[in-house]
Amino acid sequence: AKETVSRVEVGTHQEFGLKLYYRQERLAGVVVDALRGPQVFADDMALVGRVPSVLEQWLLDRADAREPCTELSYMAAGVPGSESLGVVIDVQRAGDHLLTRPVFIPSEAMDDLPHFLPASAWSRC
Repeated sequence: AKETVSRVEVGTHQEFGLKLYYRQERLAGVVVDALRGPQVFADDMALVGRVPSVLEQWLLDRADAREPCTELSYMAAGVPGSESLGVVIDVQRAGDHLLTRPVFIPSEAMDDLPHFLPASAWSRC
């Protein structure tokens, strides 16, 4: 897995609050900064800079309406992800609070999320 991760290139666009990750010249992931990034919506729900428990409950409710055991997954530390949306709802510290910082990834990444992107792509909160 380390060999695969080492081939990931990062493009940081602080003015837009985005980090773009590339593998073999293909976009492999997009991380949206919770404080500076653009707001992103999925099914009319804002995903950026939200209270993590609110988005997790929304993902749980959304998963209930879909095929069992294929929609929702969790990374270490209980970080939820949606396979159908191609997003992991990571968090970012903002003072004494945690805010949502979505990480968009392709469906093939869901099988090995912690290793698909480098460790620096994931929060350490």
